[in-house]
Amino acid sequence: MSRELTHFNAAGEAIMVDVHAKAETRRIARAGGHIRMKPETFALIRDGRAGKGDVIGIARVAAIQATKRTAELIPLCHPLALTRAGAEFSLDANLPGVHCEVTVETVGRTGVEMEALTGVSVGLLTVYDMCKAVDRGMTIENVQVLEKEGGKSGHWQRE
Repeated sequence: MSRELTHFNAAGEAIMVDVHAKAETRRIARAGGHIRMKPETFALIRDGRAGKGDVIGIARVAAIQATKRTAELIPLCHPLALTRAGAEFSLDANLPGVHCEVTVETVGRTGVEMEALTGVSVGLLTVYDMCKAVDRGMTIENVQVLEKEGGKSGHWQRE
């Protein structure tokens, strides 16, 4: 891998990457992850009996909101005008747990992978927050970019 890290200047100091010369293109990123929990915790979410309310509904809103706030959380991210952000959650009794997938889109000079990853992370953290009173041992796992398209590097998909 011969590519250089882009968030450092010649002196090794952190910088925000200059994207002014990049073309504005449609950019999409999809990220996913899951949270593993006790079967009893899973049943509370599945049956809508969690004490703090609709766990999945609130986590969905949190994930979408997080995509819009990424530049405030990740120091060197560009603030982006997103054209679309969506979060899908699915229950998986085999984990047991909850899967989250976030898709983010913009038309701009830089990609939206960080926004998608932030959305997944905050969505799953919200599930943890809402259920921690009954299961502090929940584990967030496999938060990763699943697919991205647009920009100079084109389309990439996790195998």
